[in-house]
Amino acid sequence: MGGDGAVRTRAAGIVAELAAELEEEIALGLLHPRERLVEDDLMERFGAKRHVVRSALATLESRGAVERRANVGAFVRSYTAKEVRDLYDVRTLLEASCARSIAVPVPPERLDPLVECQQAHDAAVAAQDRRAAHRANLAFHAILFGLSDNRTLVEAVRHHAGMTSSIRSLTVADDQYLLRAQAEHWEMIRALQEGDRDRLVRVCVAHLEPSRDAYLRRLAVG
Repeated sequence: MGGDGAVRTRAAGIVAELAAELEEEIALGLLHPRERLVEDDLMERFGAKRHVVRSALATLESRGAVERRANVGAFVRSYTAKEVRDLYDVRTLLEASCARSIAVPVPPERLDPLVECQQAHDAAVAAQDRRAAHRANLAFHAILFGLSDNRTLVEAVRHHAGMTSSIRSLTVADDQYLLRAQAEHWEMIRALQEGDRDRLVRVCVAHLEPSRDAYLRRLAVG
């Protein structure tokens, strides 16, 4: 039983790694909305078995990053304008509520990991390392909303943010957006330090607007 458990754990880890890699490529704009994800291509590229690739795609489907169509295959998820607005309305409600639930001011020892994460984000932006900036950004928001003691709300924030990978891809490579995100992250940190919950909520809500608006603009001209 112990051996079987170890095998299952390793298999689950491989699936998680493949899903994370594909999700990151979607968020970075390397895989585009409506792009087909061909199982044979992914098997060859990652040296993975078919059941692993299928499990990874099923994981991404559950997260809202991929859509699978019977007898057709898997595609990077695309959104209509209404779906984008609806999703971001929900994200606004969830993230504002989560930010409001954080007990402020946050003591320095609890803020230190957030500050360190933002320093890593600063360095990645300065080096124009999009992948590192993306990873630091994800870590920043995980730590930020993790300051709330409402675990159900934190998980809802994480899930709905994950659904927007393809939407956010339009701003990840934009220098002006990265600089704006950087400034807003530091503003969030200052609000937490100073106990200004209303400012924290305002900045968190404003932080969602660029990716939503960029995707809507793309739909309008496309």
